[in-house]
Amino acid sequence: MTGYGKALFEAPMEKITIEVKSLNSKQLDLSTKLPWPYREKEHEIRNIISQKLIRGKVDFAMYVEASGQELPATVNRPAVISYCRQFMDIASELNITPDGSMLSSIMKLPEAIKSDRVDVPEEKWLPVREKITESLLSLDRFRTEEGNSIMADMRGCIEKILALLASVGHYDEGRTTRTRERLKALMDENIGSENVDRNRFEQELIYYLEKFDINEEKVRLKTHCDYFIETLQGESPNGRLLNFISQEIGREINTIGSKANDAGIQKLVVLMKDELEKIKEQTLNVL
Repeated sequence: MTGYGKALFEAPMEKITIEVKSLNSKQLDLSTKLPWPYREKEHEIRNIISQKLIRGKVDFAMYVEASGQELPATVNRPAVISYCRQFMDIASELNITPDGSMLSSIMKLPEAIKSDRVDVPEEKWLPVREKITESLLSLDRFRTEEGNSIMADMRGCIEKILALLASVGHYDEGRTTRTRERLKALMDENIGSENVDRNRFEQELIYYLEKFDINEEKVRLKTHCDYFIETLQGESPNGRLLNFISQEIGREINTIGSKANDAGIQKLVVLMKDELEKIKEQTLNVL
């Protein structure tokens, strides 16, 4: 959701620069910075942005640079005189001698200067509005380019998880036989083969091996990865759905790791978790 857009508009007496930036956010968080004549259009500008951008921390700014005769500004005499009298009364009460900086300070107070500004006419606002839309389209193109890069990155991570899952299958092939032989050797060593009830041993072994069977988890993990790719290629917004799918992928990977009881599979599980963490970070950047 990171992006940047910019548009310029030149009128006979001014140059307008429009900039819009966006960062990652779970919802639309919009802030605007507008010059005084366009503040009356803030509500309309917010509506335009919210229709184009669904999520993100968006900063919208408009700058106006005068290129001709500026609008007249005049001193608000009644306000300045009132400020001066109040300053003089305070100075007299505190036994302070006013100096030349007093007037400079007064001119910075609210309402000391008034500008004879007029509302933005409709014929001037319409082209500015088009430029606002143009800046949003520019930001959207930026987002699309970043999105394509993120999509390729996440697809690569899923493909690595699937490749690691295939390697898990290689370790899993002889795991049952190895476990059976190891347990049988322990029984013979500690109890003696002549003291072991073979039928009972086989029954307990079957129950034990069922607890460590990961075939179901491997199938579900493959299904979740395929669904992730399918959703990734679907229409946006799908960021939250991708995040939910990645959580399900994580559950299957964790279950494989806890049930495997095999050092080789555990190493592959760690590598799969590393790829999954990359995916989770990237899903935060997807609408």
